[in-house]
This record gives sequence, C-alpha cells and structure tokens, in this order.
Amino acid sequence: MELNPLIIPILGISCGVLAVIGGVFVKPWIKYKQEQLKVQTQMTAEKAAQYGAHTERLEKRVRVLERIITDKGADLAGQIEDLRDEPETKELN
Repeated sequence: MELNPLIIPILGISCGVLAVIGGVFVKPWIKYKQEQLKVQTQMTAEKAAQYGAHTERLEKRVRVLERIITDKGADLAGQIEDLRDEPETKELN
C-alpha cells in the first residue's frame, strides 16, 4: 500500500488551519461563555440574598403573630391596630 506523497503537506496545512480556527473562533467563544457564567453566578447570588432578606422579614412577621396568638392576657384588637400603625416595609417581587 502506497501513500500519496501529497498527504503530508495536506495534513500539515490542515493542522495549521485548525490551529488558526481554534485561536480565532474557539478561544474567544470559551472566554465569552466563562464571562456569561460569571454574570449568571452574580445574578443568582443577588437573588439568593433577596430571597434570604424576604424570608427573614416573613419569619419576623410570623414571630409577631405567634406572640399575639399565644399571649392570652393582651388585648388582641389593640395589638392588631398597633401593627397596622407601623410603617410598611418595601416588599420584593
């Protein structure tokens, strides 16, 4: 079985073309995907912080409600009115 003498230059040129394509197209694409992942990670961390703050506010409200319900000696209507008079906090969507 004889090899065509043109095979070696063709393979050499093909390797060079692949290296150029990798440097021009693949490397910037990988860098773009890495930056995209960083941005997505930051957005996820911000959302997690927002959810944590929202959960903390809800837990605080539940503690107040539990205290009102379990406190048998207090005037329930007065406490509810006192809660209505407190300034409302801005809620997240």
